Amino acid sequence: MNDDQAPGFATRAIHHGYDPLDHEGALNPPIYLNSTYAFPDIAEGQRRFRGESPGFIYSRVGNPTASVLEARLASLEGGAAGLATASGMGAITSALWTLLAAGDTIVADQTLYGCTFGYLEHGLTRLGIKVRFADLTSPAELEAALDPHTRVVFFESPANPNMRLVDIAAVSAMARGHGALTIVDNTYCTPYLQRPLELGADLVVHSATKYLGGHGDLLAGAVVGSAELIQQIRFFGVKEMTGACISALDAYLVLRGLKTLELRMERHCDSAQSLAELLAGHPAVAQIWYPGLPSFPQGDLARRQMRRPGGMIALELRGGYAAGVRFMDALRLVTRAVSLGDCETLAQHPASMTHATYAPEERARHGISEGLVRLSVGLETCADLAADLRQALAGI
Repeated sequence: MNDDQAPGFATRAIHHGYDPLDHEGALNPPIYLNSTYAFPDIAEGQRRFRGESPGFIYSRVGNPTASVLEARLASLEGGAAGLATASGMGAITSALWTLLAAGDTIVADQTLYGCTFGYLEHGLTRLGIKVRFADLTSPAELEAALDPHTRVVFFESPANPNMRLVDIAAVSAMARGHGALTIVDNTYCTPYLQRPLELGADLVVHSATKYLGGHGDLLAGAVVGSAELIQQIRFFGVKEMTGACISALDAYLVLRGLKTLELRMERHCDSAQSLAELLAGHPAVAQIWYPGLPSFPQGDLARRQMRRPGGMIALELRGGYAAGVRFMDALRLVTRAVSLGDCETLAQHPASMTHATYAPEERARHGISEGLVRLSVGLETCADLAADLRQALAGI
């Protein structure tokens, strides 16, 4: 590779930010099990506490293993800096506690991961922050929701669990015109399939528990953006507000997951495309949402801002709630579980699982129907997954 040639995605996912020769030749970054760090003198300690020196203070603020992960994620997302956290919710809450104060407004899309919705609706509002939910696929609704106090516009794309896409570039531009920052949850796509910062977003958040880790054996989150914003979130959002620091072991496991991210995402996409085509023609399926299908209503947008359609499928079964339950109970190979992005294919029925506490009208208002099933397509042999889905659908 020429010196002036930028390394490819997989190369950066494996190598960026770490040189084994700087660490006794250790091929993998060491796991630094430290809670605190020594200072060579008081002057250096003062510089670190003021954020003027890159040295470490205490592992709630930074850890050498986590620092490699943060640099690698920033490179993959096209950001200047990254911050690894203890969970995806730790990333979201640390960012929003930093950026919002009493009297501010946040505008969020109407379809969100349940715990994100709960934090906005039941957490932020308790402290005098106004939360407005709007359909961010509609420029008119977004324009109506923005006010002079709006500091943040927040959304997922694709949205969990119904796969709605939001035009990242258009929403980011509109938010910027009103002096607001845009935060995009990029968990479904990962930076391999979509890079919101390159489309105009200010911050990207992840549940690294999902595809970035990839093996269902850790909890982690991340925020990526400008060096200035990440510094603020690190020293206020995490250090003083949430304490949601990642452990060194979990950082190591996410680094391990990143090494195979490109390969895994290609396989997730290949299998999901095949299964979506199978499901689209089945008489028990009333509707299916997958960006790789010709029937997907936002296909043009998907092709514009996503490299490939991803590994997530949403489908509506004929027969509503009862059909969803029968289908889920009939699965044999596919695992009934929440979460996503694992090697195992996971299925969840929001109306009976993650959104069971919502009233039916509340679910409908947020685009979550009674027969909706979400599939996170894993890495098993695709023919085996197809056979399991066929037999489960046959009972509806």
